[in-house]
Amino acid sequence: MTIYDVAAQSGVSISTVSLAFNNPGRVRPETLHRILDVAERLGFQRRAEAVSRAKRSHSRVGVLAPFTSYTSFALRLNGVLSGFARSPVDVVVYDHSSAAASDSPLLASLPLSGALDGLIIMGLPIADEVAERLARQRLNVVLVETERRDFSSVCVDNVGGGESVARHLLAKGHRRVAYLGEEQVSHLYRSPSEERFEGFTRELRRGGLAEADIIKLIVPHSVDGAMRAARELFDLPDRPTALFAYDDALASGVLRAAAQRGLSVPGDIAVVGFDDLDLAGALGLTTVRVPFAESGSAAAELLTAQVLHPEHSARQVSLQLALVQRETA
Repeated sequence: MTIYDVAAQSGVSISTVSLAFNNPGRVRPETLHRILDVAERLGFQRRAEAVSRAKRSHSRVGVLAPFTSYTSFALRLNGVLSGFARSPVDVVVYDHSSAAASDSPLLASLPLSGALDGLIIMGLPIADEVAERLARQRLNVVLVETERRDFSSVCVDNVGGGESVARHLLAKGHRRVAYLGEEQVSHLYRSPSEERFEGFTRELRRGGLAEADIIKLIVPHSVDGAMRAARELFDLPDRPTALFAYDDALASGVLRAAAQRGLSVPGDIAVVGFDDLDLAGALGLTTVRVPFAESGSAAAELLTAQVLHPEHSARQVSLQLALVQRETA
């Protein structure tokens, strides 16, 4: 089967089929899905990729994540590279604009490219249609920070992390608190931000706080967005005495806004982040440490085991988190 056959049966031009495989983001979603369905049904594989795959003597693994949007995924990638350091594996990196979105044209087309022996997908929800295509193509896949029963995955206990922050703030005597969450494009899946808020509020209510004592604000993932939200909170007549931010970047915006208002931290407002990146140590930020490198190396191990033993069922690995107490709370 050739690109001409795919184009003819899809009712599109050859150039559109080429775009679907080489630059899927430039093809309308409905057209892209039609082309991919036809290509899969015909068993089409791009000739150059087929020849390349036949010639190479080692494996090629893809890693798809929102690298340019979140520093934490670069740390996970370091763990992946460490996990494959002693194996004859080429690692190909694919960037995705946002972990808040639920659709990735690139992810939809990768299973049919024939370029990969395995794929690690980090922080991106997998639509049912894409999951089914991955399964039909028998591409070895491991998920990081998202879960599906039919795929192996590596996750952290975001709910438990939120609970640990709540216990810390309750022990410090805080009775009116706020949560600064990340804005997301799709609500078709439970994001880490939602999971952290779930654990946070559940533990606060166990500690006796009413719903009115817990303020939730959703902001874009940016320092400026966090600063604007923090200023809104500071202007409240009964402002919270503590704030838990989705991650360290948002927490840094809160600290900046507090400094601009002349508020002391933690005297006037206690601030807690999440991730424990280098930024947190520099700011003296109380935060939750996430084992980023370990999650990447664990994903590499799972994928290697899956390639060697495809008959084994999917495995789920959960990594524990730890609260790191510093000056801000």
